[in-house]
Parts: sequence; C-alpha cells; structure tokens
Amino acid sequence: MKIAIGIVEDHTEFRQSLVYLISSFSAYNVVWALGSAEEAIENQVPADIILLDINLPNLSGIEAIPLLKEKTSDQKIIMLTIQDDEESILQAIKAGADGYILKKTSPQKILEAIQQVYDGGAALTPMVAKQVLSMFKPQKTVVESATGLTTREKEILTLITQGMTTAAIAETLFISMQTVRNHVKNIYEKLHVHSKAHAVARALNEKIV
Repeated sequence: MKIAIGIVEDHTEFRQSLVYLISSFSAYNVVWALGSAEEAIENQVPADIILLDINLPNLSGIEAIPLLKEKTSDQKIIMLTIQDDEESILQAIKAGADGYILKKTSPQKILEAIQQVYDGGAALTPMVAKQVLSMFKPQKTVVESATGLTTREKEILTLITQGMTTAAIAETLFISMQTVRNHVKNIYEKLHVHSKAHAVARALNEKIV
C-alpha cells in the first residue's frame, strides 16, 4: 500500500520538485500539493504524511499544525522549512509536529524522514536534533536581563529601536508575525509601557539594548 503524501508549500517550483521527487518512487503517492495552509485545512482528501512549510501566506505552518491535527488526529506532519532557529523548532514540536527537516536536506533523506515518521518515529535532521537536545537539557535556563526580558525579547526590542515593523521583524527572525506580536506584548508588560515609542524610549534611556 502506498503512503499518501500531502504537500503545503507556497513556492511553486519547489512544490513541483517535491511532487516529482516523491512520485518517482512506487512506495509513495502525492495525493495533493497546495500553496497555503488554508487550502490544506479545507481539503477533504486524507494524507498519511503532510510536508508542511512554515513561511506561508497568511496562516503560518506552525499555526496550521493543530488545525490539521484536529481534522485527522492520526495524520502525521513533517515541517519542511528553511528555518533552523530554536524558537521555530520548539514551537513546531510543541504544536504537534512529528518531524522537522530543512529544505537543504538531500532528497534521499527527505524520503527516509517520510518513512521514519510513517513507521511511528520522529524525523529530525542532525542539526535540528542537536538543537532540540540542547533546548531540553535540564540545566539550560533562559537568560534574562535585569528587566526580566528574555534573550529573544531583547533581540526583538533591538529591532524595534531600529524602526523595523512587525512584518520585517518576523521576516528577519524567521518567525510568524503572531509570534512577534506575542513577544512585543510580553515586552510591554515587563517594561510597563503601552506603545512601541515608549518601549524604544525606555530601551535607549536605560541602555536595555
């Protein structure tokens, strides 16, 4: 029985190359290949494995994971993305991703990841696996500043002081705009401010960044 594969990738050429690659092997069958998370959520054709990008128009891949899982609980999801930052990896895993591999992974390794997840395993490229292990080490703690800001929050605050928009910050850090908004909300609460202008003023006056 062939493994049914669904693909969510907004880059047309890369999506087509995945379809061609996977369809070249008799053990797999690409049942659909779509350009957005919304299309995948509305789609009624079941797939055993979904290859899901993170950077998608509107709804991000990470935000789509629980919605796709809600439709079919036994559906497996492998993130296939360029994003290799710890936050994206951790968010995807927490959201329910069954694997996380990078687009630069060789075609053979992508096929191996599909088979591994189908068989009940968790597919992680070596670099991603190393980051996951470091994130979950018991002794690892989140470094905080005197204001209580985490390293990521300070990073975002620095970009805010440089005049970057939410969209630009999300693109720079390879995270979703909603994730940026969540961090900004936390920054406001910790700095006791209610606007970006106030946050920038305090950050510069107190040399927080």
